[in-house]
Amino acid sequence: QPKLQKRKVLQVYDSLKYITESKVLLFTGPTGCGKSGLATSFLVHAISNEYNGLFIDFNELIAKLFQSCADNSQTRFIKRLATIDCLLIDEFGYIPIDEQKAGLFFDLIKTRHRKKCTIITSQLGFDIWGSVIKNEHITAAIIDRITENCAVFNMTKCVSLRVKKMNR
Repeated sequence: QPKLQKRKVLQVYDSLKYITESKVLLFTGPTGCGKSGLATSFLVHAISNEYNGLFIDFNELIAKLFQSCADNSQTRFIKRLATIDCLLIDEFGYIPIDEQKAGLFFDLIKTRHRKKCTIITSQLGFDIWGSVIKNEHITAAIIDRITENCAVFNMTKCVSLRVKKMNR
C-alpha cells in the first residue's frame, strides 16, 4: 500500500513495543485494503517472539461475552481474555451492539488497558463508533482508553487489494 506510512509500521513492528508497552494498535480503512492481514502479521510476530495471542472476530467476541452472562461466567471469561499478551479483534463495527453488550466490551477494554496489547481493525473512524456502540458514555470511555496508548494506522486512502473478477 503506497499510501501507508511504511516507516511507522516497521518501527512499531520491529521494536515489539506494542507488546512491551501494552499498546493498542488500530488499523482503520476501507474493505480489502489489508487491515486484517497487516494486523495478523503483528499478532504472528508477537507469537513468534514467545508471547501468546488470539485472533477473534468482533461479532464472535461479543457473542461469546454475551453467552458468558447466561451462566454468570463473564468475569472469568474477561479475566481469561485479559491474560492474552496480544489480542486481535478483527472487524469492529459491522453490527451495532446494544448497551449490555457494549458494557461487556468496555469491561474487556478496561481490564486489558495498559496491561496487554490489543489490536483492532475497523472500517470506521472514531467519529462513527457511536453508531455501533449505542451508548455515548460507553463509547467515550472505550475511545478514551484505546487512544491513551495507541498507534493508529490510517489506511483510509489505501485501495482494495482484492482482484475483481467479473463475468460479463
